[in-house]
Amino acid sequence: MNFLPTLRDLVIVYQAFERYSAPNIKALGLTMTQFDVIATLGNQPPMTCKELGEKTLVTKGTLTGVLERLELKGVIFREANSGDGRSQLIALTKEGQQLFEKVFPEHLDFLNQAFSKLSNEENVEIQHALKKLNSIF
Repeated sequence: MNFLPTLRDLVIVYQAFERYSAPNIKALGLTMTQFDVIATLGNQPPMTCKELGEKTLVTKGTLTGVLERLELKGVIFREANSGDGRSQLIALTKEGQQLFEKVFPEHLDFLNQAFSKLSNEENVEIQHALKKLNSIF
């Protein structure tokens, strides 16, 4: 059970990141989940709900409600998928793309304030460690 300290540190880091990141996203007028969806759809071709779910950190059950709310706000639209009649394609509206172009760089600048405290070598080292950890699951 020598992995327990690693597991604990991983959870602590994730929670710290959430505490740091969430207030900035809230100040931009979004929830973390809405930001995740908008950031994933930004500058991308329309994608199915399944593809969107695979590319975000959002569960299918949560994603449905978030998409409904974003659609009501005029941020996304859905259209029939001509390649698969059982699914819909989801994309940002013009207003949604403008929102993405505003909030995404602002949030990246905010995150850069923290990540810039790491050297390039430290960033690479962390990336390798996280990829290795991910590969075991």
